[in-house]
Amino acid sequence: MLYSCFLAGLILALGVSAVLLREPWGVVVLAAVIAPVAVYLVWALLRIQSRKSSAASGASHLLEAVLATSREWLWTIGPDGRFTFSGPMSRELLGYDPSELIGQHYSQIIEPDDLARALQDRVGLEGPDASWSGLVTTCRHRDGRRVLVEVSGRSIFDGQGQVCGFEGTTRALDAPPAHDAAAEEAFAGVEAMLSSRTLLTAFQPIRASDSGAVIGAEALTRFLSADDPGMSPEAWFAEAASVGLGVDLEIIALQSALIAAESLPEDLYVAVNLSPGACLDNRVAGLLLGCGIPLGRIVLELTEHHEVADYGQLGGVLAPLRSAGLRIAIDDAGAGFASMRHIVELRPDLIKLDRKVITGINADAGLQALGAAMVGFAREIGASLVAEGIETEAELAAVRKLGMGAGQGYLLGRPTVATEEWKQWSSAGSNHNPSTRPAERHEHP
Repeated sequence: MLYSCFLAGLILALGVSAVLLREPWGVVVLAAVIAPVAVYLVWALLRIQSRKSSAASGASHLLEAVLATSREWLWTIGPDGRFTFSGPMSRELLGYDPSELIGQHYSQIIEPDDLARALQDRVGLEGPDASWSGLVTTCRHRDGRRVLVEVSGRSIFDGQGQVCGFEGTTRALDAPPAHDAAAEEAFAGVEAMLSSRTLLTAFQPIRASDSGAVIGAEALTRFLSADDPGMSPEAWFAEAASVGLGVDLEIIALQSALIAAESLPEDLYVAVNLSPGACLDNRVAGLLLGCGIPLGRIVLELTEHHEVADYGQLGGVLAPLRSAGLRIAIDDAGAGFASMRHIVELRPDLIKLDRKVITGINADAGLQALGAAMVGFAREIGASLVAEGIETEAELAAVRKLGMGAGQGYLLGRPTVATEEWKQWSSAGSNHNPSTRPAERHEHP
């Protein structure tokens, strides 16, 4: 715009000058009026050019500052898989100066098989030109050790819209420091579990509270560890999460549960547990859609204890699966505020009341009032209610009286890995017949 004004002003100045110079007083007028305008335009043009140069210089300095201070490693890779740019963080993260990586193939720092596992299902679901984030994998440090990292990136396109490379960032996860022997041992143990898959699935029956018929079964992971046979499943998942491998362990547990569920009677639904964070992993959709049981028989239980940063994103990921028949349950409802937020935001098909609400409900007026309120609330949003942790006949009678449609607990059936017992759970004629021996108090598995 300023260039156009400058040219127009220059032409006008020359034209007017030609007229004025014919008159005796023209030179005075030209010097007093036209010349200052031309000088101003030239000054303004030079000033804008100076500002642009200063802005470019400032942006350059800012980029240098970001590269120098960022805790993430910025990189670009060409279509042949070789680095075309490396930020300075590569020194701390991997032990390589940026100049040492330029021109080197990415396989120098990451095993292609590891990258392929991290990218599993993402290309198929998102397309080859999609961006990605949250890929958890390991890189190889210059000294040979493995570094747990999270990678985010996107494709680079040329003028014809063809992919001509990739750019992104890599950051170190909270992997155990070299001096922390206990953390190193934990990381190695979880990694060995992921590699060997020494885990299996137990199922616990879920019964209709009125008839006692089995209507579903919840999958519960059991670990086979010679090093620490007494370590609980909760401890395994917590330890995996502490070293950045929590989602990977959840994915393997889900796969094990879906394979085992093929041995359950076909008239039962199958409840599998996942954290909200694991639901965002693209491997989940592939496992659910590709397993050997119909999606309409699967209930995905979301745990109450995990915070959800973006319910819109979580709901968007689950929406196509729910449209295809998947049902959603909120687990451990009533144990805290987060469960109610999950329920309000996600509108689940099932609500599972935490055992803290059920234990002693027959003798506690406050728990009965809470239970009655949850029954009414579930009815209002069109959800079914399942009472967890039923261990006495008195608790079962109170659950029935309050109108809770289904129950689960040691009184109604313990978790088991025996397929012969699973086959006896068919809801056709499978009525509840609890033992007359009082049930011992146990933490819900």
